[in-house]
Amino acid sequence: MENLTLLIPAKFESESLPSVLTELKKFNYKISVILKETDLTTINSIKDFNIEVIYQKGDGYGNALIEGINNCKTKYFCIFNADGSFNPNEISEIMKKININKTDFIFASRYEKKGGSEDDTFVTLIGNYFFSFIGKIFFKLKISDILYTFVVGDTSKAKKLNILSNDFQFCVELPIKIMRKKFTMDVYPSLERKRIAGKKKVNAFKDGSLILKKLIELFFTK
Repeated sequence: MENLTLLIPAKFESESLPSVLTELKKFNYKISVILKETDLTTINSIKDFNIEVIYQKGDGYGNALIEGINNCKTKYFCIFNADGSFNPNEISEIMKKININKTDFIFASRYEKKGGSEDDTFVTLIGNYFFSFIGKIFFKLKISDILYTFVVGDTSKAKKLNILSNDFQFCVELPIKIMRKKFTMDVYPSLERKRIAGKKKVNAFKDGSLILKKLIELFFTK
């Protein structure tokens, strides 16, 4: 699929990223891996793969995605994890839905019927439900898994969103600004797989407080 680029933030993902890229070889997707130039271990682990590497100038997960989107040259982009938890087979079905319904952005969700997760914990489950509920009540978002950043979208429209969050607050700023721009969005049921290696980079309580702070900030600013 030549009109789609997978954006893979890959900070310290040397254990899992080679396996993810190997699985992706059977798909015709352009791939951009975003990481710091100082992350030599991860860089060396993927030196034999024919992919684009974007050396991140700023810091943070959100910043990596902002730089990835700004550098993306295809019509569509897909935010894709480097830890093996996303199933690439779902991308073609998401793209079919985009093309049939002419939707600008689709958010994969573990909490739709036929969705699920092998990696969710009780704490992250409750957190996702809580923040997704806030999104529905205060921002009228029609997505059920606001913190799950398996997203496919229109690149040119994403570049107009002016997202400012350099950390995990990106997850909530993205759909809220899509809604405020009156771009269309939908959901797709996703089965999250167990990550290949390593631990979640999200600190449930620290990042949860930052996300709540961002939601309050966005509620009072237009």
